[in-house]
Amino acid sequence: MKTPKQALQELTWLEQEYPNWRAAVLDLLAVETGDPFKILVSTILSLRTLDQTTAQASQRLYAVADTPRKVAELSEKQLAKLIYPVGFYRTKSKQILAICRALLTEYHGQVPADFATLLSFPGVGRKTANLVMALAFGQPAICVDTHVQRISNRLQWVKTSTPEETEFALQKVFPTDKWSALNKIIVAFGQTICRPVSPKCAICVLRQNCVQ
Repeated sequence: MKTPKQALQELTWLEQEYPNWRAAVLDLLAVETGDPFKILVSTILSLRTLDQTTAQASQRLYAVADTPRKVAELSEKQLAKLIYPVGFYRTKSKQILAICRALLTEYHGQVPADFATLLSFPGVGRKTANLVMALAFGQPAICVDTHVQRISNRLQWVKTSTPEETEFALQKVFPTDKWSALNKIIVAFGQTICRPVSPKCAICVLRQNCVQ
């Protein structure tokens, strides 16, 4: 296991390389719109779905309905057709409609900036709630997806088995001002360099520090 100081140095090196990598679609959406509702919905769409598919589905949906009220006016079948072929599109259409109705009836049509409340919505787990808190509201939060889980263990920043364990372990390793940036850096790194299949180790800035 590496010390927090060593892990922070490695994250700093990755952060310096980040502009050279392809940013994840949700990070681009956050920069382009800053809209908590779109960030929440697109995060749900992104689960078990490729970035390109998420981006295309988001564009189709928001061209037709881009607010909780407009989405709530769609039928389940209409919404499912707009977001197809994201993974589990039928289930996600039900979840998104339920969230929109809850936002309209309980939160004045606004996405609440509260982690526990976000978790109460259908289809929203810790990963989604953390990403919304970080991207939509600028709150320190560590979102653990498959890239963060795999790479943080590969680099020996943590030794964990589940995303929740990884989230809490990384909170102890990194200062809070690095939490929100960690996901976007590691996801871009995992998609571009440290890929699960055929990683580009020869051009990796951490090649001397990696045990793989």
